[in-house]
Amino acid sequence: MNAKQFVKNHRDDWKQLERLMAELSKRKPDINGAGINQFYKHYQKAANHLSYAQTYFPQEDVTLYLNGLVSKAHNLLYKDQISSVKQMRHFFSTTFIGLLLEQWKFVLAACVLFTLGGLGSFFSVVNDPLNLYSIIPADIAQNVDPDQLGSHDGKVLSSMMSASIMTNNIQVAILAFAGGITFGLLTVYVLIYNGILIGALFALFWHSNKTYEFWAYIVPHGMIELTAIFIAGGAGLLMGYKLFVPGSLPRRIHLKIQAKRSVQLLLGTVPLFVIAGLIEGFITPAAISLEAKYFTAFATVIGLIFYIVIGKMRIEKHRSSSKTHHSYSG
Repeated sequence: MNAKQFVKNHRDDWKQLERLMAELSKRKPDINGAGINQFYKHYQKAANHLSYAQTYFPQEDVTLYLNGLVSKAHNLLYKDQISSVKQMRHFFSTTFIGLLLEQWKFVLAACVLFTLGGLGSFFSVVNDPLNLYSIIPADIAQNVDPDQLGSHDGKVLSSMMSASIMTNNIQVAILAFAGGITFGLLTVYVLIYNGILIGALFALFWHSNKTYEFWAYIVPHGMIELTAIFIAGGAGLLMGYKLFVPGSLPRRIHLKIQAKRSVQLLLGTVPLFVIAGLIEGFITPAAISLEAKYFTAFATVIGLIFYIVIGKMRIEKHRSSSKTHHSYSG
């Protein structure tokens, strides 16, 4: 049986489970004992279908759909009253990491697009410094002076700078994500354009023999900030790709699944942008040594690695316990 035939055979059961879930999710559900039994029956069916799909169609959209359906049904069946704080902690420690690991190819694609833009503008300005003025906005080009780098350390109003930077970066991320609606074309533009800005500025400092100083003011916040932008861009690319490539599910359900996953990826970047904004507002412009700035960058990279590794371990532990539970309940 192929994936399309599998969907055709069992779609009615899944729709019925969705209907019962919608009823049970109401504040005052209008459902009797027979309805509860029917819900449990369809839940068991969907769990078995998920197990089958994970075995034979692990990369198909129907498996993602069933995983979400069974998870929601399970929460309704065995729900406890958990606090919103616990829900948020679970999202950022497990759900977000799981989505990131599943969609890493789109995040990598966002990184590649950014890098291509950066390399193109870098070599252009290296070959002819005057190209800087045709590549980046005039107000930026005219106000950048490599010899003045670090001259205002410790003199900026960090709180206002941090808030402004966070707002700007989140706007870039939202634009990169929303660009997915344009079949990913706007997302591609945003990623390449931001790469072009960094590449052109790097070339300017390269000409002034200020490479070490330049990156000391970029990488402390940049490691987290760019990671978040790549994730948001990857979410936009995912949306654009799914508009081009239909799956085995009906298009309405297919797009609904992918939109939800992309939004979750975007939401997961918000704490990263907050951290990046705080670093860029308080540490990057601080009157500290360049080595201390590089150490901050190193610490953020280690922190990101630990965050992902620990999240992956949590996911594997959860999957292991779920398999044990299903084996005993089966």
